[in-house]
Amino acid sequence: MDTIAAISTPMGEGAIAIIRLSGPDAVQIADRMYKGPKEKKLVSVDSHTIHYGHIVDSSTEQVIEEVMVSVLRAPKTFTREDVIEINCHGGIVTVNKVLQLALKEGARLAEPGEFTKRAFLNGRIDLSQAEAVMDLIRAKTDRAMNVAITQMEGRLSGLIKRLRGEILETLAHVEVNIDYPEYDDVEEMTHRVLVEKATSVKKEIESLLTTSQQGKILREGLSTVIIGRPNVGKSSLLNSLVQETKAIVTDIPGTTRDVIEEYVNVRGVPLRLVDTAGIRETEDIVERIGVERSRQVLKEADLILLVLNYSEELSEEDIKLFEAVSGMDIIVIVNKTDLEPKLDVEKVKELAKDRPVVTTSLLQEKGIDELEMAIQSLFFTGSIESGDLTYVSNTRHIALLQEAKQSIEDALEGIEMDVPIDIVQIDLTRCWEQLGEIIGDAVHESLIDQLFSQFCLGK
Repeated sequence: MDTIAAISTPMGEGAIAIIRLSGPDAVQIADRMYKGPKEKKLVSVDSHTIHYGHIVDSSTEQVIEEVMVSVLRAPKTFTREDVIEINCHGGIVTVNKVLQLALKEGARLAEPGEFTKRAFLNGRIDLSQAEAVMDLIRAKTDRAMNVAITQMEGRLSGLIKRLRGEILETLAHVEVNIDYPEYDDVEEMTHRVLVEKATSVKKEIESLLTTSQQGKILREGLSTVIIGRPNVGKSSLLNSLVQETKAIVTDIPGTTRDVIEEYVNVRGVPLRLVDTAGIRETEDIVERIGVERSRQVLKEADLILLVLNYSEELSEEDIKLFEAVSGMDIIVIVNKTDLEPKLDVEKVKELAKDRPVVTTSLLQEKGIDELEMAIQSLFFTGSIESGDLTYVSNTRHIALLQEAKQSIEDALEGIEMDVPIDIVQIDLTRCWEQLGEIIGDAVHESLIDQLFSQFCLGK
């Protein structure tokens, strides 16, 4: 294994920037750059200690940076290799100089995610824990962070390992019964054990999949689209939720001509908010493109905020919007309640059916709290707070769990139809392999490379 190096903190100005080295020669490479007080050498210091000194280019004797160097020896490190962390002042030039010097002294620039990849390859973490590192970095709310942390701690891994153990036990039981068929009731017994175990594993996979919807929301944000006729207050709503002026607001219909996207945290629900161009028939070519984009975005949304104008009568276009979003999760917002009422609210409630209707006056900042509560109660029914639940948030994990569920259903179906046991075994083995792919026990090298390439360099 060679020694890798990378900058592990975001680029730009800051108080501290960290360059990380990992590999068998990490300490020796750092020693060639480091000049400590009283000619101190890093090879002679204790593990998990930090040392003051300077980084010096030995070829020119030029002092590059004043630093603190952490020495962390294998195996008690993130990668289970010798790790050096050089704490510099956070500026673009000096940090790059220190990294360049480390590369000159024999290190190799790390690939994206290579530190975490080494932690995985060296057996410190499994694949689902490695992916959780990235989720933690990208977490946009406290809840999303908590989900990532429990996954990093290995709660999902533990559950998957237990399920795989149960399947393996069942397969072994079947094998024994096939090899020693001298018992009279062997067939019946095997079937009973198989049905019992397979049903229990299927239930556990299903309960994991029920959390996946909420988990995915926490991880990726809820794709939320604000729609309505021009000038009903869509951009004002976006600005109110984001709490800053992101979208231009005027009295002229057709101001928003493109799709504006923003992240916002509404009571623990991360929303990927999209403000769209008002949907109407228009001759303006630019606005027309905006309207088409709005219709496209609508198809991909998890939640729709349909805005109506309280001071205008319900138009044909409004009714068409209700038809366009039928069968979707929508919250109807009746805006501009500070103006003279002309809207038939009863008719709106009838069109909305049993979906929430919230009244707001965005100009006077009224009704925003009610809207936030409606969003929260729509997606989190209280169970999300439960600390003992294992949330599945990763799209790859969800897909594998669905495949594993299908395999186990095929096995159960086979048992019912009196299919030979060795055929049923194939389905069970497939389920065992699919679950193994979640934690990286049965995973192809190309997938590993693809996963870790999504990380930043210093991770």
